[in-house]
Amino acid sequence: ILQFALTLEHLENAFYKGGLDKISQLDFLTHSYGSEYYKNLQYIAYDEQQHVSLLSGALAAAGAKPVQPCTYSFPYTDAKSFVTLSSVLEGVGTSAYLGAAGLISSKDYLGVAGSILVAEALHTSLQRYSLGLVAPASPYGTGLGANEVYTLAASFITSCPSTNTALPFKAFPGLTAESNTPANPGSSFLFSTKTAPTGTFFVTWVSGLNTVSTAASMSSGKIKTTVPSAAMGQSYAILTNANVTSLTDAAVIAGPAIVEVTPPAPK
Repeated sequence: ILQFALTLEHLENAFYKGGLDKISQLDFLTHSYGSEYYKNLQYIAYDEQQHVSLLSGALAAAGAKPVQPCTYSFPYTDAKSFVTLSSVLEGVGTSAYLGAAGLISSKDYLGVAGSILVAEALHTSLQRYSLGLVAPASPYGTGLGANEVYTLAASFITSCPSTNTALPFKAFPGLTAESNTPANPGSSFLFSTKTAPTGTFFVTWVSGLNTVSTAASMSSGKIKTTVPSAAMGQSYAILTNANVTSLTDAAVIAGPAIVEVTPPAPK
């Protein structure tokens, strides 16, 4: 689990280091991200460096060889697309730590993971607010399984050192969100995969404490379904072979795809 956490932290660390090297403060200002935002961004980058250092040290102290950074490809072109991708990555990081909590047997390691989770959630809130999204879009955090997290992370990894410890996880086939976001609950939504599913299939949404499957069908080569009311904020859509309320690897056909869903107004 620590090696997996370090793999994710290396990815985030490389993302921020590369972004701050390539994108000037002026570019952020041009896109209406002020000096205070830029200062906070520098703090986030520093946090990710510290997470890498802490986890590397913990693995070395336990007698393990820490995994080294991979080579990555991040699809941002300017300050706006960088911040948008940052919000997504931080959300995935938060979901990864929350989803892994039950796999950590050491109370000490669990405390460390919880501490990092809080930092990732703070980063997520800042980026969401900066994008004009509802920062606390759901009353509950969304946990995600290790294979689902690995699938999302693998889409940014082009290669890894051959000396890195092999992780006991697998990447599922990709699922691409084709409709515009933010999506509204009750609206139709389209996805695509490299290989069209056959037989009966569903889109299963993981959001907050909810896992909800919606009926899906093929429409002009795309997978069509309806966004459920249970989805709020950054949600994960997974193509499954059954209507499930608890996600298992055996049910997964492809995904996850990340879908931003507008939450209902507070009452």
